[in-house]
Amino acid sequence: MLKINRCAKVVKGGRRFSFSALVVIGDRKGRVGVGFGKANEVPSSVDKAVKDARKNLVRLSLKGTTIPHEALGVFRASRVQLLPASPGTGIIAGAAVRAVAELAGVKDILTKSVGNNNPVNLVKAGLDGFTQLRNFEDIERVRGVSLPRPASKDARKGAGKSGGKSDGKGSDKAASAATAEAGTEG
Repeated sequence: MLKINRCAKVVKGGRRFSFSALVVIGDRKGRVGVGFGKANEVPSSVDKAVKDARKNLVRLSLKGTTIPHEALGVFRASRVQLLPASPGTGIIAGAAVRAVAELAGVKDILTKSVGNNNPVNLVKAGLDGFTQLRNFEDIERVRGVSLPRPASKDARKGAGKSGGKSDGKGSDKAASAATAEAGTEG
């Protein structure tokens, strides 16, 4: 249960209160749902919200303990940016988005919320961002093709380096001359 809101209706005999409940449920294995329920009593509003959340369960694509790529979730005036984080970072998020991330099974994520800070809007914007996530298997299945896998970080580090910084004394000239020579021979 994320938030309970009390609403008062003024009538001839005084005030009549009603309650709304915002609930997030999940299995911590990539399935999460958000529900909203209203009733005249707190327990019945929570029950309605839980039923609504069960109806709205979605499966998310995760990459280990984090998310596969950046995403921007939008709902009305709220925007939530989701960024993958390295292992051990934890969940860096406000209360509303944190609940969605924890119950989805994400352990390492960075988030930033911009705009309206209403918990209902933030939760729905966060869920919108999470539903935009796709991993390689999802994309291959939808397109019906096989995609080349990106190189690992270690392979990219070794391939991009030329062995050190330039000393400014001609080492760059020698490298460019060798490249030009190789280009004219072919």
